[in-house]
Amino acid sequence: MASDAQTTTEYIKHHLQNLTYGQHADGSWGVAHDAAEAKAMGFWAIHLDTMFWSILLGAVFLWGFRKAAQRASAQTPKGFLNFVEWIVEFVDDNVRGSFSHKSDLVAPLALTLFVWVLLMNTMDLVPVDWIPQIAHLMGIEYMKVVPTTDPNATFGMALGVFVLTLFYSIKIKGVGGFAAELTMQPFQAKNPILKILFVPANFFLEFVSLISKPISLSLRLFGNLFAGEMIFILIALLFSGGAVLAIAGGVLQWAWAVFHILIVLLQAFIFMTLTIVYLEMAHSHH
Repeated sequence: MASDAQTTTEYIKHHLQNLTYGQHADGSWGVAHDAAEAKAMGFWAIHLDTMFWSILLGAVFLWGFRKAAQRASAQTPKGFLNFVEWIVEFVDDNVRGSFSHKSDLVAPLALTLFVWVLLMNTMDLVPVDWIPQIAHLMGIEYMKVVPTTDPNATFGMALGVFVLTLFYSIKIKGVGGFAAELTMQPFQAKNPILKILFVPANFFLEFVSLISKPISLSLRLFGNLFAGEMIFILIALLFSGGAVLAIAGGVLQWAWAVFHILIVLLQAFIFMTLTIVYLEMAHSHH
């Protein structure tokens, strides 16, 4: 809930600020006390809250699925085991429908990304003041609990997928085949001179298409979740405006949370699906 000591702008900025650790101007290392200090820390600064929640949720995923695997049997699954098997079957069906090659990596990777991103997105449904207020009582000034609203997290996952795409493109097609894929299309010609002339234009177009994959993959996830978080923060401001606005805020918060469930699920699904598609393209000969 917005504090009386904070203006609306300060409240919004506070909720959008990460807990940042890095090197101060005097050479010492520590936690930034404000946005300007965090910005001055530069590239090597670390968002501690993003790291904490993403690792914690990843551990929850591993623990929960390990427990389900230990309880698996030939009998009809029930409860949480049934839910886990449904997710595994859902991901497996998507991999079979989009990936036509043989790989021991794609299905486990797709499952990991889908569940991990889904868990991180779901944190956006936690009321925006609950965890930050608890952190404040513990002496922690800033605490963003939705890792996917941090572009560092989404770009990190997208770059991981991008590296795998490059690796398998070169492994399956060879260096020459991958280079030809970047330089011999979309403009083609039988004349050797025209082929050479088309190389720069083809490379420019294909390079832009290649680089756009991790950028679009990361920004799509970040943009949708950041926008959803911003709306929750704006709705939370209503609770400090009196009883009538507080009731309106409660209704709006509930309505937006119900709608946002679709975004939470959809963005996890899109991230998984695009990863499968990119790896399918990497395994396919042109």
